[in-house]
Amino acid sequence: MDNRSEIREFLTSRRAKISPQQAGLPSYGIRRVPGLRRAEVAQLAGVSVEYYSRLERGDLSGVSDNVLDALARALRLNDEERTHLEHLARAAGPAPRRRHHPAPCTVRPNVQRLLDAMTGAPAFVLNGRCDLLATNALGRALFAPVIDSAHGATPNFGRFTFLDSRSHLFWGDWERAADETVALLHAQAGRDPYDKDLTDLVGELSTRSDDFRTRWARHDVRQHHQGAKPLHHPVVGDLHLTYESLELAADNLRLVAYGAEPGSDSEDKLRLLASWAASDSSDLQPHEAPGRRPADQP
Repeated sequence: MDNRSEIREFLTSRRAKISPQQAGLPSYGIRRVPGLRRAEVAQLAGVSVEYYSRLERGDLSGVSDNVLDALARALRLNDEERTHLEHLARAAGPAPRRRHHPAPCTVRPNVQRLLDAMTGAPAFVLNGRCDLLATNALGRALFAPVIDSAHGATPNFGRFTFLDSRSHLFWGDWERAADETVALLHAQAGRDPYDKDLTDLVGELSTRSDDFRTRWARHDVRQHHQGAKPLHHPVVGDLHLTYESLELAADNLRLVAYGAEPGSDSEDKLRLLASWAASDSSDLQPHEAPGRRPADQP
């Protein structure tokens, strides 16, 4: 993945999101493109137009933290976007600083044991490419459609979301799930633009999915921390779950655990799913599951 191109498109996309009025600047002349002009960003950041133009052409090498801070303020970057800018600058630095940390493809036995000990909550581990590397039993049951879609290969949330039509039913809010997946992949591209597997994945999804290609061009970034996510499981129907994400810093991985509000219908359905997963020959079949059915779809 071309670091200079990533820098150029990220800064350009952030500049386009801010109007002169939002920045407290007067608006004059006909604007051929949305957002601020380069000269206005330079003014807000306290740098020359020539210097900012160099940065936006993709050259962040040698940029100080003070300049990055000024750019972040001028472009109104949130914390995740500010971190992404730091990663892009680090990757643009001298060769000794370009540390390639390939996204892991496996988990340590201790991590798998930790997952297996979490019997009451669906949990899984993923890397920066959104590969689903390991789950506990309830996680395997909850994300069975994602795992099945990989046909024995390593499941990947990006491929499932954009290349498997079942994802539109599984994700209760497909648009949001799609946005979040692309933003996670963009964040990983900033951390490690030299990850060939990530480059191949982005190329595959860009070639095969207009939805992915459109979102990738927005250059939005984010990280998993916590939140809520609606799902439609083929066995138990609609689920409204919350999740918490924990960084496994030693492994460059994330552990994500899902849960339901106590006493809720979703909690009951998670218990039902756990019972179904515990018995390989359960009498409960997908067409008998409570909740929304495919026939109920609009």
